[in-house]
Amino acid sequence: METGFGKGCHLHLIDGSAFIFRAYHALPPLTRKSDGLPIGAVAGFCNMLQRYVEGNTGPDAPTHVAVIFDYSGKSFRNEIYDLYKANRPPAPEDLVPQFPLTREATKAFNIACKEIEGFEADDIIATLACQARDAGGRCTIISSDKDLMQLVGDGVEMLDAMKNKRIDRDGVHEKFGVGPERVVDVQALAGDSVDNVPGAPGIGIKTAALLINEFGDLESLLDRAEEIKQPKRRQTLIEQRAQIEMSKRLVQLDCEMQLDFTLDDLEVQDPVSEELMHFLSEMEFRTLAKRIADQLGVEAPVISDAPAKTAEAGAADSPEDLPFDAGAYEWVKDRARLEDWAAKAVARGYVAVDTETTGLDEMVVDLVGVCLSVEPGEACYIPVAHKKGASDDLFGSDELAEGQLSVDEVLEVLKPVLEDPAVMKVFQNAKYDCKIFKRYGVSVAPIDDTMLMSYALQAGLNRHGMDALSELYLSHQPIPIKTLLGSGKSAITFDRVPIEDAVKYAAEDADITLRLWQKFKPQLHQEQVTTVYETLERPLSPVLAEMEMHGIKVDRDTLSRMSNAFAQKMAGYEAELYELAGHEFNVQSPAQVGAILFEEMGLEGGKKTKTGQWSTPADVLEDLAATHDFAARVLDYRQLQKLKSTYTDALQDHINPDTGRVHTSYVQTGANTGRLASTDPNLQNIPVRSEEGRRIREAFVSEPGKTLISLDYSQVELRILAHIAGIDALKQAFREGQDIHAMTASEMFDVPMDEMTPEVRSRAKAINFGVIYGISGFGLARNLRIPRGEAQDFINRYFERFPGIRTYMDETKAFAKENLYVQTLFGRKIHMPQINAKGPHAGFAARAAINAPIQGTAADIIRRAMIRMPEAITHLPAKMLLQVHDELIFEVEDSAVEETIEVARDIMQGAAEPAVKLDVPLIVDAGRGQNWAEAH
Repeated sequence: METGFGKGCHLHLIDGSAFIFRAYHALPPLTRKSDGLPIGAVAGFCNMLQRYVEGNTGPDAPTHVAVIFDYSGKSFRNEIYDLYKANRPPAPEDLVPQFPLTREATKAFNIACKEIEGFEADDIIATLACQARDAGGRCTIISSDKDLMQLVGDGVEMLDAMKNKRIDRDGVHEKFGVGPERVVDVQALAGDSVDNVPGAPGIGIKTAALLINEFGDLESLLDRAEEIKQPKRRQTLIEQRAQIEMSKRLVQLDCEMQLDFTLDDLEVQDPVSEELMHFLSEMEFRTLAKRIADQLGVEAPVISDAPAKTAEAGAADSPEDLPFDAGAYEWVKDRARLEDWAAKAVARGYVAVDTETTGLDEMVVDLVGVCLSVEPGEACYIPVAHKKGASDDLFGSDELAEGQLSVDEVLEVLKPVLEDPAVMKVFQNAKYDCKIFKRYGVSVAPIDDTMLMSYALQAGLNRHGMDALSELYLSHQPIPIKTLLGSGKSAITFDRVPIEDAVKYAAEDADITLRLWQKFKPQLHQEQVTTVYETLERPLSPVLAEMEMHGIKVDRDTLSRMSNAFAQKMAGYEAELYELAGHEFNVQSPAQVGAILFEEMGLEGGKKTKTGQWSTPADVLEDLAATHDFAARVLDYRQLQKLKSTYTDALQDHINPDTGRVHTSYVQTGANTGRLASTDPNLQNIPVRSEEGRRIREAFVSEPGKTLISLDYSQVELRILAHIAGIDALKQAFREGQDIHAMTASEMFDVPMDEMTPEVRSRAKAINFGVIYGISGFGLARNLRIPRGEAQDFINRYFERFPGIRTYMDETKAFAKENLYVQTLFGRKIHMPQINAKGPHAGFAARAAINAPIQGTAADIIRRAMIRMPEAITHLPAKMLLQVHDELIFEVEDSAVEETIEVARDIMQGAAEPAVKLDVPLIVDAGRGQNWAEAH
């Protein structure tokens, strides 16, 4: 490679991550006064850069310099060893939003800023250092990272900037007991607990150095391991050879990376004063801005010292207090203006985006237009498929209206922006819009989602749709969609809306989204839910989108046969009910059923509605069903009716004619606890307790040559309860793989395990699961069909045997009453505004507070598993199709079933770590089959 870099040149390579973490820990937490954004690490980082610039002048000054950062995500070393760096805790919550700001700071100082996906900063540094040495120049690595010491020598040295200490060959020998060329050998033996490099068990740095110095190098040591006198050490090296060799591959830096830049691109440049002052002003670094301005001989920016306004619901504060002016939104009619908007987005580094379509089903709708916003009050709409005239217009037609660009031309201009990793794309419900773009060949990334931000901030307090958020946080009521589309039989699709009206509506959507984003982004840190959003919400959205687009195959013939069978069985129940009643009646009429039960049969327990008719809900019928066949048969009839109407009939309408598959839509914000919901159709609530309900799963099938795999967490909520409540007996039982329900029965009823009866175990099971949901004596009595007093005695005995559960319940309720929220183990806040209410809702709120941390933690665990799964199975012919409570469903080529189960099970069982270390193991049961029923 030809380069101007050569003899006399001096390259400085700054370890950016080291600077960031040292800056973070060196200063107390600082926030930007205008909006509360954490900036402590950025402030320290800028001070370190400034001191570096000031201190590197004179004859030994660098001619070339770059700050090298780690790219977020895994590196090629995870392909060598999937547990590489698995022990590292997540970055502090208030540091996460500061990472991109340190990159901006580097660029503001006009210093080259480099990172490469799939590689660590150390590899980039290694490659550049070797290139500089080969070109005849010198290289100084500004870092104290021991992993970089293997590079020292022959023109390469290190500088610990914090201690102002240079590290040469002697310094490396002092650290490792060997020269730089043998550092990797010592590291391969000693391992590294920080990076989770296993090494050779029982061998540390000093022993490793002694062995390498004795045998010359690692390969010679391993080949001659039989010569080692110490038996344990000899056995370790022989038995662990493969692990040691793998460890060397992990610690060996890659000096031959393919870079998309050259050494010449790293030439030292003077800062551009305007850009540097602008950045320092944005960060509100008054003292540093003044000092640097004096050095550069420019005027320091005026930075306000006013604190931010309090961000309360319903209060519109900067930058949202700009009025909404529909007349200011732009209708983009030509390519030149579209390119201007694209350039604005790139220059800003962010853009709010929304799509307008012909309907709500992302699998079949057409794109009608795209709207963008780059500043509050500044938005545009780019129509692509509006028709001339409305659908009920006498002169309406399918011809395109004038003043529109083609879809192809719009996406040709926007695709580079939508896929640009340096431009943040902001959506309200990103999953929907990204699926639309995906169908048109655009993979949008990175994304932010105001709906998910609201959910992370306010789960349990309010709805998270755009209209609700706009009114609550911006004091603005958006244009109702019904005013454009109408309703009922006269409703039109968006492509029939006149473009002038569409501009006002669509551009307003993007404008609102941007304003909400600017409000919510700093609040994530203020409310300490940045990690929840960044690790549980945002990364799950594209995973769900892929699952939804892939769908699951459903056999229409199987559903039809089931519908017919259910109809025949319902007819039989109907005839039986006529006989029991002594006359015909409308079985589907609750009032007529109630009249027979409570008037003709004279049974007790009936209640009337406000209109004076009898009410026969399921709980009333269940109380009567144990002793009265009529009530039991009504329940049987209603269950089949629901299965037929909700599933075997309705599912047929949801089969996509092009794919032959059902494409459900997952709702991330549907449940306060973090559990997913599914709609159109709802696949979360297919009954599993009845034989008929379980049979519906037979209609969900695999494609020819493929198998469905089900992986299901075993008793995950009980395991979480054992951990949270600290129940030693339960934890021990889970660790030993005992039958937890039998163990509970044995503890409660003093029955030896080998004398356990199914009835006693069943009672313990009902209590185990009932306690999680705060079941009452009345509820348990109904479930077990026993007297209420006996049921309450069971619950009292349960708390006596496991007092930690009562303590957990009391402490959780007390925390909720004081803070008005509870939390999962992963920091998700579940707000409980009704916890201090009196009256009939008080008991429900208390039970919800008890259950939410358990159910929410279980939901977070499976979310973490789903987020990690695509990368884990990317090398396999497998797709993740469905998530149903604690279960994941995959479709896999027959040849890869075993490997997929092994990989997916490992991901699911380790999903809590490293953020949470549970006291009990997570166990995942696996099944397989040609349909879901077989697999489950």
